[in-house]
Amino acid sequence: MSKPIKMNKAEAAKIEAALLADEAQYCSFGDTVHYVDPPKIFAGCEGSYMYDLQGTPYLDLQMWYSAVNFGYANPRLDKVLKSQIDILPQVASQYLHPTKIELARTIAQDMQKKFGHSGRVHFNVGGSQAIEDSLKIVRNASKGKSLMFAFEGGYHGRTLGASAITSSYRYRRRYGHFGDRALFMPFPYPFRRPKGMTVEEYGEFCVKEFARLFETEYNGVWDPKAGEAEYAAFYIEPLQGTGGYVVPPRNFFQGLKKVLDKYGILLVVDEIQMGFYRTGKLWSIEHFGVKPDVLVFAKALTNGLNPLAGLWAREELICPKLFPPGSTHSTFASNPLGTALGLEVLRMTAEVDFETMVMKKGAYFLAGLQDLQKKHVEIGDVDGLGLALRAEICEADGFTPNKALLDKMVDIGLGGDLNYKGQKCGLVLDVGGYYKNVITLAPSLYISEGEMDQALELLDQLLTRAKKG
Repeated sequence: MSKPIKMNKAEAAKIEAALLADEAQYCSFGDTVHYVDPPKIFAGCEGSYMYDLQGTPYLDLQMWYSAVNFGYANPRLDKVLKSQIDILPQVASQYLHPTKIELARTIAQDMQKKFGHSGRVHFNVGGSQAIEDSLKIVRNASKGKSLMFAFEGGYHGRTLGASAITSSYRYRRRYGHFGDRALFMPFPYPFRRPKGMTVEEYGEFCVKEFARLFETEYNGVWDPKAGEAEYAAFYIEPLQGTGGYVVPPRNFFQGLKKVLDKYGILLVVDEIQMGFYRTGKLWSIEHFGVKPDVLVFAKALTNGLNPLAGLWAREELICPKLFPPGSTHSTFASNPLGTALGLEVLRMTAEVDFETMVMKKGAYFLAGLQDLQKKHVEIGDVDGLGLALRAEICEADGFTPNKALLDKMVDIGLGGDLNYKGQKCGLVLDVGGYYKNVITLAPSLYISEGEMDQALELLDQLLTRAKKG
């Protein structure tokens, strides 16, 4: 446990003020810390909670953007990290060490078992970097094609290459283009689908709209005489992360994959936020019955204890003949601390039925959100898959986005003066969605029913207080 010694209010306020003053003078504002004003300082963590300088507990419902799926200060994973420091804390990435090989083998064998494709694993230090590596693999395998499909609302990172396939222009606006920007297609958004369509009909409609691009050469992406598409791959998140944890119709990806296979376009699946049982399966794409050509992973691979990411690709895309030594490299890729943690995460999740556990907890939490929706007309939509849940905050009509109300809720939650069973506490929320009006809920996969009950009570308090202004 890393919970700090409690300070009194005056002492904590003095230290916090000094820290914020130094941060304002010496730290870059280029990261996301200043999305909240003033930035929040935490000094400890355990399980589902973060603690401020006074020792006030904050129930965390975003768990570092789903990087800490297995709880803060997880004793088993912390022990592995400490043990690896005593065994082999560091080694240059041009040399091998046992856990790199074991982790790659474990992932590759699992992929072959699930999807029927042999393949290989390549590691890097973060999700954006692994996306960059995937772009190299795709471009190389497609003989240099640089055009990609991606989705509106999709997020794949903020490096120059990754931002080109991330739909938000604000990530590119000040830096120009590094290569070609993706062609962004609408992602099926069931809550905001056209009136008169069932969810399944909407999924079929979205597939047909994409397939229409290949009808003639004048639709702009297909040369029927050469039998060749101009685009190399389609980058997808099975559930949109930053886009608001949107769960697509179950028939959508099967239809999309048929179109991609017909025209020789690769499917690259981004599991950076939704992997490692966030949705009840190791990979969220497993829910949708399609086989990826490339799969990218990061975040919860090490439970946030080490910056390690990676990708798996089919053998014919990543074999040594096509992707020889030196094709890509990072000094800290496949470091032994990270690979030891990743291997332990896979061992740990294989020992119990994580799918059943996560789906049961997700159903409990979703039912509670649905009850809360009945109490507050401003909750326009709740949905989820496993413990990737969403609550869309709207005007009183239950549909028009209400970003201002959600912003108030976030600020109140971080204020740390909510009350649960007589104890002062706070609530950590994440904001997502096309209109920045969606609470994206990614609690610890070990969250208890009692903690979910607390979360629902605190969400009720937040909404009630925020509506009062």
